[in-house]
Amino acid sequence: MLVLSVAGAGWWFYERLDGNIRTDTRTADELRKYEAERPVSVVRDAQNILLIGSDNRGGKGNGKYGKDTGTQRSDTTILLHLQAGGKSATAVSIPRDLMVDIPACDQPDGKRTHARFAQFNSAFEAGGAACSIRTVEKLTGIRVDHHLIVDFSGFKRLVNAVGGVEMCLKEPVDDDDAHLKLPAGRQVLHGEQALGYVRARYSIGDGSDTERIGRQQEFMGSLVKKVQSNGVLLNPAKLYPVLNAATSSLTTDPGLDSLKDLYALVRGVRDIPREKIRFLTVPRQPYTYNKNRDELVQPDADRLFRQLRLDRPVPVAHTVTASTDGDQKAGNLSPYQGTTAARGICE
Repeated sequence: MLVLSVAGAGWWFYERLDGNIRTDTRTADELRKYEAERPVSVVRDAQNILLIGSDNRGGKGNGKYGKDTGTQRSDTTILLHLQAGGKSATAVSIPRDLMVDIPACDQPDGKRTHARFAQFNSAFEAGGAACSIRTVEKLTGIRVDHHLIVDFSGFKRLVNAVGGVEMCLKEPVDDDDAHLKLPAGRQVLHGEQALGYVRARYSIGDGSDTERIGRQQEFMGSLVKKVQSNGVLLNPAKLYPVLNAATSSLTTDPGLDSLKDLYALVRGVRDIPREKIRFLTVPRQPYTYNKNRDELVQPDADRLFRQLRLDRPVPVAHTVTASTDGDQKAGNLSPYQGTTAARGICE
C-alpha cells in the first residue's frame, strides 16, 4: 500500500526515477504459457495485485536474519483487491504455512516441478512469482492482474524513507532471532527495527503466525496513515527520498514497470478513506494432520473469495462472532476478523 500511495504523487520525478524499477519478464512469459488455465476477470476496472515480501537475505545487514542460501521464499504474501472506481481496498494475507495445491511450475534452470500439496510459501521458492500467482489463482479463483516483490533491504529503505512508523507495543519485545529489543508502549520503528518487528514470532504474544500476521496488518495500516497524514505526498523535499526508496525496492510485472503505469494505477487509490482500507487473513484453522500448518475454513473462505471476485465489499471487524446458516441464507455476509487503516494503533 505504501508503494502504491507514494508512487502516484511523484509524477514530476518520472525521468530520474523510472529506471529504478526492475521488471520481472520471466513471470510474464510463464503466465502466458498457462493462460488457458487461468481464471478470467469478472469485473472490469477492478484490480487484484499480489504483494510478495521475499525473505531474500542478500544486502547489507541482512545476514543476521539467517544465511543467504541463494534461494528465497515468500515471507509475507498479500492479495490486494482494489475495488472499481476507487471505492475501497482489501488486503488479504495468505499465511506462509497454509496447505494448498501447488501446480507444476517452471524453475529458473529450465527444470519443472511436480504438482503437489504443500505449504504456500514453498511455491515462491520452487518457481518464483509465477508459481505463487498460479497457486493463488487456483486457491481463490481470482485472476491476479499484477504483482510487486519487495525484499528485506527494500522494506527497510521504505520505512526509513517515511521517517519510521509508529506502533503500540502491548508488552516488551526481546527477540534474539529478530535481533529486536523494545519496551512496551508507543514506539516509532525505523527500518531495522520495523523488519524485526514484523518478522518476530515466538517472543511476542502466543508465538503464533496468526498474531504475527495481525501485527503486520496493523503495521501496514499505520504505514498508510503516516504517508497520508504527514504531508509526504505534497512536499517534494519529503517525497523524493520516499519515491527513490520505493522504486529502488520494487520488482514488478511489465504492466507496472514504470512510474507512468504506477501512477495510472494509484490515482484512484490514494484518496480511499482509511476506513475503506481493510486488512484481513484468509479464514483458516490448524491443519488436520499437522497442527503447525493451516488449512482453509469452508465455506467462509469461498465466500470471501467470491466477494472479491465479484468486486463486492468485504466487511471486517476487530472482534467477530460465529455466523449462522440463517444469516447466510438471508444474504447477510458476516464480518471477517480484521482491521482498517482508520483504527488507532493503541485501540
